[in-house]
Amino acid sequence: NLVMTSPDGISWTARASAVDNFWQSVTYGNGLFVAVAITGAGNRVMTSPDGITWASRASAADNSWVSVTYGNGLFVATSFGGTGNRVMTSPDGITWTSRASAADNNWIGVTYGNGLFVAVAGSGTGNRVMTSPDGITWTSRVSATENSWNGVTYGNGVFVAVATSGTGNRVMISPDGITWNSRASAADSPWISVTYGNGVFVAVSNDLANRVMTSGALIPNAPAAPSAVAGDASATVTVAGASSGAVATSHTITASPGGATCSVSGAAGSCVVSGLANGTVYTFTATATNAGGTSAASAPSAAVTPTASTAFTTTKAKVKVTKKAVILTMRVTVPGAGRIAQRATTKKGTKTTTRCVAKKTATKAATYTLTCTMGRAARAQLRRSRMTVSLRTTFTPTGATAASKTQRVVLTRHRR
Repeated sequence: NLVMTSPDGISWTARASAVDNFWQSVTYGNGLFVAVAITGAGNRVMTSPDGITWASRASAADNSWVSVTYGNGLFVATSFGGTGNRVMTSPDGITWTSRASAADNNWIGVTYGNGLFVAVAGSGTGNRVMTSPDGITWTSRVSATENSWNGVTYGNGVFVAVATSGTGNRVMISPDGITWNSRASAADSPWISVTYGNGVFVAVSNDLANRVMTSGALIPNAPAAPSAVAGDASATVTVAGASSGAVATSHTITASPGGATCSVSGAAGSCVVSGLANGTVYTFTATATNAGGTSAASAPSAAVTPTASTAFTTTKAKVKVTKKAVILTMRVTVPGAGRIAQRATTKKGTKTTTRCVAKKTATKAATYTLTCTMGRAARAQLRRSRMTVSLRTTFTPTGATAASKTQRVVLTRHRR
């Protein structure tokens, strides 16, 4: 009765194992339960399609297999014994192949998450974690501390490992399996195993006093200072994902002064903070959020100053000739509030004569009509000959530098 099963996790039924080995770990993948053992001769793996009827399988070697997981179409088991063969893999749970671990450490726990196999060890110097994208080629990683790491899992965008030794640091976490950070366990108990489900990490211990600890979704670390690019009464702010801690599902960007905000969906990205005052210096901070909560604010971005856009467009001037005047009408589209000015001039030799001036105040982004009326002198000249008029339109945004456009208007002779 070395196996038991339950349809609900509450009521359990004893089942016969394939052989009476010391079975250490079990996983499920691709329609098959797979268990591994630390004892036995040529039969340290057993498989079952239903958890009830089990069949012996030959392990790749008679090592002390203590952990097994399934990911990316592959079963992977790790051992605390053996030389150059402390990992074995199988595509089907039946046929197993020896693989070299990154080091001959005591690999007690292995898991799969976010495209990566991660194993943790209870021995080794500066290499008590190893990772592999395929379960075959493994790379040593530095654990947060040199504790006896016993169990590892993946959930909510983060790897979490627990240890049987250490003082105030028997948990470590990593967003990528490579860079690890210490966390305080609920007690310095010998934590044997950890898993994740329903938004909660749960670890168990063989200590007499504190045998279970739980943790809700881990709060992300504060992100790095965002970068900002000023716009017209706005700024585009970019935030990168935190280099450690739990993965964020969103970020909130906050402007200072004023407190205007925008939101970024996902672990990194950009958003636009609108409603800023042109000519005012702003910095921006970011907070990261996931199911566990919201991080502390980042350091502020470099300062930027929004500036009104000077881009504007004009239509071709319309000309109306009356008996007493020449009237030029133009539509001007501006991006925001400011002043619009128009001046019509003619030139004879080196002499420039102003023929008319028109002005208008823009209160918002819109299209405005300017009418510039050239009086009797211009009309008299047009009776004698044609005229070439330079029509210069200038837009000065509020709090920004002016921009101008010039249009050449040729007026044909009008005798009447």
